[in-house]
Amino acid sequence: MAHEREGQSFQGNRLEPLSRTEPTPKPQDTEPRWPAFVAVLAAGGLYAALPEVLTVGPRWLFPSVVLALLIPSVVSHHTGSHRLNTLIGFTVDAVLTGGLIIALALLVTALPTKKVTPIALLLAAASLWVTNILVFALWYWRLDAGGPHQRDKRAAHSEGAFLFPQMTMSEAALRQTGQRRWSPNFVDYLFLAFNTNTAFSPTDVQVLARWAKVLMMAQSLLSLLIIALLAARAVNIL
Repeated sequence: MAHEREGQSFQGNRLEPLSRTEPTPKPQDTEPRWPAFVAVLAAGGLYAALPEVLTVGPRWLFPSVVLALLIPSVVSHHTGSHRLNTLIGFTVDAVLTGGLIIALALLVTALPTKKVTPIALLLAAASLWVTNILVFALWYWRLDAGGPHQRDKRAAHSEGAFLFPQMTMSEAALRQTGQRRWSPNFVDYLFLAFNTNTAFSPTDVQVLARWAKVLMMAQSLLSLLIIALLAARAVNIL
């Protein structure tokens, strides 16, 4: 029969310490949100810079809607209303995506009518190309591994829709490079979106989830449409 004392237990003639619950690993530092905030503002500003023939309504309308959504997003994050923050974040991404698709459709429609000058067409194509990077970077950042709030809860990033190089490194290599508690932030997803826009495929990051593959195919298609169709057409006109 086992006899117990404070902090110890007897199993026969063997003295063993009582089992205790292992401490929960301390979560890493909170992921900064300001890069995503800047990306949203930049996407709204690029839309406002498009020619009037490529916008719906007055130029100030779309950026005003985006800014109006950003304010409660920031407030909900700082007050700890994470579900509301996530919902508003998805709404912002959807609005930016809708604006991008509408502007691109109007630009394709305006090509035969020659309503846009070659210089304006080149500038519009460049603006839409950059907007495409920002919009899909926001989607990847918002969706991967449950979003930034869920990633903040974990001590390290070990699973998600994308396989980053740090996720394949050994524990020793992570310690040596000072990335033992590494987790992706917005810059990592921006880099992924930039590579997808330029190479039409991921480069150093592997895609694991089907939804991520669908998004990357959509981004590559839009980028190809902007570069091959619009920019090439503007150069031919010049």
